[in-house]
Amino acid sequence: MTTQILPATDQELWFLEGLIDQRDRVQHIPINSVPFRIGRSAELGLCLPSPAVSKAHAEIVSVGDKLFLRDLDSTNGTFVNGHRVAGTTPIGEGDLIQFATIDFRVKREAAKSFNNTISDSSCDLSGMLARFHNLMSSRAVVPVFQPIIAFADKSVIGYEILSRSRIDGLETPRDMFLVAERLHLAAELSTMLRWEGVRTGDQIIPATNLFINTHPCEKMTLGLLDNLRELRERFPQRPLTIEIHEGAVTDLEEMQTFREAITDLNIGLAYDDFGAGQTRLLDLVAVPPDYLKFDIKLIRDIHLHPQQQQMVESLVTMVRDFGIAALAEGIERPEEAEICQQIGFDFAQGYFFGRPMLVDSVPVA
Repeated sequence: MTTQILPATDQELWFLEGLIDQRDRVQHIPINSVPFRIGRSAELGLCLPSPAVSKAHAEIVSVGDKLFLRDLDSTNGTFVNGHRVAGTTPIGEGDLIQFATIDFRVKREAAKSFNNTISDSSCDLSGMLARFHNLMSSRAVVPVFQPIIAFADKSVIGYEILSRSRIDGLETPRDMFLVAERLHLAAELSTMLRWEGVRTGDQIIPATNLFINTHPCEKMTLGLLDNLRELRERFPQRPLTIEIHEGAVTDLEEMQTFREAITDLNIGLAYDDFGAGQTRLLDLVAVPPDYLKFDIKLIRDIHLHPQQQQMVESLVTMVRDFGIAALAEGIERPEEAEICQQIGFDFAQGYFFGRPMLVDSVPVA
């Protein structure tokens, strides 16, 4: 086998960044020559002393200044951004590579800034991979519940399930989905959050509706519907409403099929973030939801802007004429709540009425 010295373009070096041992610091391993072989054998360019890694697990080759990754018939597989490698796969700056259970990030930096190790891995994406796998495998999420109230009597009619975690760097849904999307695992994460949210929320008073979220990548008639069937089978009596972002309603025929299926499952439908982007009211009411959640941008400081009040009031009137309940999101001030009630909203949600809380703080059965 001929070994080729990998040239450094514009004084930049390719390297792999990650934790060889979870107790160690993040290491920068330079890819100085190709083929660059990775495996359990100490004779290879990168030795990974893990029983899950094959003796000769994978190799990196180059064509010009571009890198490619090839699996060497390893037992437990090589993955790029969550997809198992079959044949030769191109890799580049920022890609996430997994050799069996050990994760690395591909990086390219100026040679003068290169160090063999770095001392702090708390914000490092390769370290984040291990945390994300821990999040998924141990289902280490903490559901929280934000109340939805009826303006008529200020009673709580339901809770939107949101999620947090106690894993460093993955505390919020945004943090979780940033990593999940890079790994093409956003749908799997969304499914897990729904399941854990309803499982935890089933302690709440039985008549209380639980509003569950979706991710835009989820297909209405495939995995999402399967997950909802499983939830209904496991929790047959729990009132549930699925929230779909209004921007995700692009195929009305598919949405109609989905609507009919969830109606058969006795699951309600809410369109979320109405008015956040292009408002398509007539398209949305072609497949009418039970609830239309008006985006926080339409509600923020509404008491200060008479023209905004008139516009929102006309939309609320149209929505209610179609038999759809209008819900105002993001209410934080008493003045906003007062105006929203005056212009006809049926329901409300926001910090003014209650912040997301642990199930222990919610009235339970």
